[in-house]
Amino acid sequence: QVQLVESGGGLVQTGGSLRLSCAASARSFRAVAMGWFRQAPGKERERIAAIDWNGGRTYYADSVKGRFTIVRDNTNNTMYLQMNSLKPEDTAVYYCAAYNTLSAQTLRAPAHWGQGTQVTVSS
Repeated sequence: QVQLVESGGGLVQTGGSLRLSCAASARSFRAVAMGWFRQAPGKERERIAAIDWNGGRTYYADSVKGRFTIVRDNTNNTMYLQMNSLKPEDTAVYYCAAYNTLSAQTLRAPAHWGQGTQVTVSS
Protein backbone atom coordinates (compact mmCIF):
# COMPACT_ATOMS: atom_id res chain seq x y z
CA GLN A 1 0.00 0.00 0.00
CA VAL A 2 1.41 3.35 -1.06
CA GLN A 3 0.58 6.29 1.16
CA LEU A 4 0.84 9.73 -0.36
CA VAL A 5 1.04 12.99 1.57
CA GLU A 6 0.81 16.35 -0.14
CA SER A 7 2.12 19.63 1.24
CA GLY A 8 2.87 23.12 0.06
CA GLY A 9 -0.59 24.47 -0.63
CA GLY A 10 -1.72 27.86 0.55
CA LEU A 11 -2.91 31.31 -0.42
CA VAL A 12 -1.06 33.25 -3.09
CA GLN A 13 -1.74 36.31 -5.20
CA THR A 14 -2.28 36.22 -8.95
CA GLY A 15 1.04 35.84 -10.69
CA GLY A 16 2.67 34.20 -7.70
CA SER A 17 4.24 30.78 -7.33
CA LEU A 18 3.87 27.73 -5.14
CA ARG A 19 5.60 24.37 -5.01
CA LEU A 20 3.61 21.33 -4.01
CA SER A 21 5.28 18.22 -2.68
CA CYS A 22 4.04 14.66 -2.55
CA ALA A 23 5.86 12.28 -0.25
CA ALA A 24 5.35 8.56 -0.80
CA SER A 25 5.68 5.99 1.94
CA ALA A 26 6.87 3.09 -0.15
CA ARG A 27 9.83 2.40 -2.35
CA SER A 28 7.40 0.98 -4.87
CA PHE A 29 6.73 4.64 -5.69
CA ARG A 30 9.89 4.50 -7.77
CA ALA A 31 8.39 1.97 -10.16
CA VAL A 32 5.10 3.65 -11.03
CA ALA A 33 3.87 6.68 -12.89
CA MET A 34 2.57 9.57 -10.84
CA GLY A 35 0.25 12.46 -11.42
CA TRP A 36 -1.16 15.68 -10.03
CA PHE A 37 -4.90 16.26 -10.17
CA ARG A 38 -7.05 19.10 -9.01
CA GLN A 39 -10.69 19.67 -8.22
CA ALA A 40 -12.30 23.08 -8.08
CA PRO A 41 -15.68 23.62 -6.37
CA GLY A 42 -18.48 22.35 -8.54
CA LYS A 43 -16.12 20.81 -11.08
CA GLU A 44 -14.84 17.35 -11.80
CA ARG A 45 -11.40 16.26 -10.76
CA GLU A 46 -8.95 16.71 -13.64
CA ARG A 47 -5.45 15.55 -14.28
CA ILE A 48 -3.15 18.49 -14.83
CA ALA A 49 0.30 16.89 -14.87
CA ALA A 50 1.81 13.44 -14.88
CA ILE A 51 5.20 11.82 -15.06
CA ASP A 52 6.48 8.39 -16.03
CA TRP A 53 8.12 6.14 -13.46
CA ASN A 54 11.64 7.32 -14.25
CA GLY A 55 10.81 10.92 -15.06
CA GLY A 56 11.51 10.30 -18.72
CA ARG A 57 8.26 11.77 -20.00
CA THR A 58 5.89 14.33 -18.64
CA TYR A 59 2.35 15.24 -19.58
CA TYR A 60 0.43 18.46 -18.99
CA ALA A 61 -3.09 19.70 -19.42
CA ASP A 62 -3.34 22.65 -21.76
CA SER A 63 -4.56 24.82 -18.90
CA VAL A 64 -1.21 24.58 -17.10
CA LYS A 65 1.27 23.95 -19.89
CA GLY A 66 4.14 26.38 -19.74
CA ARG A 67 3.32 27.45 -16.18
CA PHE A 68 3.55 24.24 -14.15
CA THR A 69 6.41 21.74 -13.98
CA ILE A 70 6.24 18.22 -12.60
CA VAL A 71 9.38 16.48 -11.39
CA ARG A 72 10.15 13.49 -9.23
CA ASP A 73 13.01 12.47 -7.00
CA ASN A 74 12.97 8.70 -6.80
CA THR A 75 15.87 8.69 -4.37
CA ASN A 76 13.70 10.46 -1.81
CA ASN A 77 10.31 9.05 -2.91
CA THR A 78 9.02 12.56 -3.56
CA MET A 79 7.23 14.26 -6.41
CA TYR A 80 6.86 18.00 -6.91
CA LEU A 81 4.68 20.40 -8.80
CA GLN A 82 6.19 23.83 -9.38
CA MET A 83 3.39 26.26 -10.14
CA ASN A 84 4.25 29.66 -11.60
CA SER A 85 2.16 32.52 -12.94
CA LEU A 86 -0.79 31.37 -10.89
CA LYS A 87 -4.28 32.52 -11.82
CA PRO A 88 -7.53 32.64 -9.83
CA GLU A 89 -8.82 29.76 -11.95
CA ASP A 90 -6.04 27.59 -10.54
CA THR A 91 -7.83 27.67 -7.19
CA ALA A 92 -8.64 24.08 -6.25
CA VAL A 93 -7.77 21.17 -4.04
CA TYR A 94 -4.69 19.51 -5.48
CA TYR A 95 -4.13 15.77 -5.19
CA CYS A 96 -1.17 13.61 -5.97
CA ALA A 97 -1.78 10.13 -7.24
CA ALA A 98 0.12 6.97 -8.06
CA TYR A 99 -0.68 4.66 -10.94
CA ASN A 100 -0.09 0.94 -11.27
CA THR A 101 1.67 1.50 -14.57
CA LEU A 102 5.13 2.59 -15.62
CA SER A 103 3.82 5.14 -18.05
CA ALA A 104 1.50 8.00 -17.23
CA GLN A 105 0.16 7.80 -20.77
CA THR A 106 -2.69 5.61 -19.65
CA LEU A 107 -6.46 5.64 -19.47
CA ARG A 108 -6.37 3.79 -16.17
CA ALA A 109 -7.36 5.62 -13.05
CA PRO A 110 -4.68 6.03 -10.39
CA ALA A 111 -4.52 3.32 -7.77
CA HIS A 112 -3.57 5.54 -4.83
CA TRP A 113 -4.46 9.08 -3.80
CA GLY A 114 -3.23 11.63 -1.34
CA GLN A 115 -5.57 13.56 0.92
CA GLY A 116 -5.27 16.79 -1.04
CA THR A 117 -3.94 20.26 -0.35
CA GLN A 118 -5.80 23.52 -0.92
CA VAL A 119 -4.41 26.11 -3.30
CA THR A 120 -6.13 29.48 -3.38
CA VAL A 121 -5.14 32.22 -5.80
CA SER A 122 -6.49 35.66 -4.99
CA SER A 123 -7.17 38.23 -7.69
